Amino acid sequence: MNTKYIDLIDQTFDFPQEEFTLENRTLEFHGINLMELVENYGVPLKFTYLPQISNNINKAKQWFAGAMKKHKYKGKYHYCYCTKSSHFKHVLNEALKNDIHIETSSAFDIDIVEKLKAEGKITDDTYVISNGFKRAQYVTNIARLINNGHKNAIPIIDNYEEIDLLSQEIEGKFNVGIRIASEEEPKFEFYTSRLGIGYKNIVPFYRNQIQNNKRVKLKMLHFFINTGIRDNAYYWNELQKCLKVYTSLKRICPSLDSLNIGGGFPIKNSLAFDFDYQYMVDEIINQIKMVCEEEEVKVPNIFTEFGSFTVGESGGAIYEVLYQKQQNDREKWNMINSSFITTLPDTWAINKRFILLPINRWYDSYERVLLGGLTCDSDDYYNSEQHMNAIYLPKYNKEKPLYIGFFNTGAYQETIGGFGGLQHCLIPSPKHILIDRNENGEVTTKLFSEQQKSEELLKILGYDNN
Repeated sequence: MNTKYIDLIDQTFDFPQEEFTLENRTLEFHGINLMELVENYGVPLKFTYLPQISNNINKAKQWFAGAMKKHKYKGKYHYCYCTKSSHFKHVLNEALKNDIHIETSSAFDIDIVEKLKAEGKITDDTYVISNGFKRAQYVTNIARLINNGHKNAIPIIDNYEEIDLLSQEIEGKFNVGIRIASEEEPKFEFYTSRLGIGYKNIVPFYRNQIQNNKRVKLKMLHFFINTGIRDNAYYWNELQKCLKVYTSLKRICPSLDSLNIGGGFPIKNSLAFDFDYQYMVDEIINQIKMVCEEEEVKVPNIFTEFGSFTVGESGGAIYEVLYQKQQNDREKWNMINSSFITTLPDTWAINKRFILLPINRWYDSYERVLLGGLTCDSDDYYNSEQHMNAIYLPKYNKEKPLYIGFFNTGAYQETIGGFGGLQHCLIPSPKHILIDRNENGEVTTKLFSEQQKSEELLKILGYDNN
């Protein structure tokens, strides 16, 4: 009988896959021996596989290059990384190896840009697209960047006052973009995004505040869909409305030459994940070109802002199953040696799905389980609501430790979880390992941060201020 965990996976999915293989009966991720990580560093453990960041950037560049060549599209393509997905220096260093640009969201982002610029990782030719509602410090920092000669800094206007605020602090002329307040999906709690300016108000706003302003030049229209780029009627409808605004603006604004199709690509959240990236890129380029040709305006340069797509598939977390609790006839709880709320906050905050696989014991029989975290919070769990299907894992055996991995967790989890700060129920943040490859393609590992110590948390709480 096919009762082993490996049999279940073989019957359910195409396996092995590009990043997941079995070697010596244990799971490997991009050729990395995960049991060696467990043995060398212990668990709980988080890791970042840096080469995957460059892999995804270059995939996207190839998709857009291919689509533009196919459709004889005369605009340029610029890949931007939105830093809010992960601000860590090791992430930015890897991403910036690939001739990309930066999208910022708040004042401190500009400080990071200036640090990277001082190190030669960013130049004046790097586009810095500044989104978000701009408070005083954010305006000041953007102005400082532009005043210091970074002419490719483009603040994206989010409300009617930002032109005046920027003009007060920026010396001389500067470029701007305008963000469209897109309509949200029908199932959303409200109709229109709180960010940006409404479709119908953009042309009047341009006429009133920019058209006759000799200091300000409109370069970009920014189109952002909260749910990302997906092949559904909602996305294509919003894109068409955006293109109508772009062509209307372009007729009266010769300086407008760029369209930022913000909103990211989805990332793999299941072994059954199936998304045709090339088709989507091809169709986006095709639609933009067709509308521009119909309206007899020049096609725009295309900017994308991929955050989760850039860094998400580089991350992972490994836990040990400590104990199993049989709470009733049907529910078995496998308790992990960490907390979902603190280490993978999106699992409980928005029922985010991640790929879940055991690291070892693939040739043991399996059982259906729920996964529980260590905190006393009833929401600290991971079950079939978050997971694509019911959760099956090798049967619990206190004599045979079971290690499980969550994959493609590299976007947002550290910042939302409060890296280096207080954790729910004071469960410590786990170790974090950086994984890279040297010039010979050999795997290298480096400890980025140790597991949090009680002294660190006590100091934050005010118990140790000496």
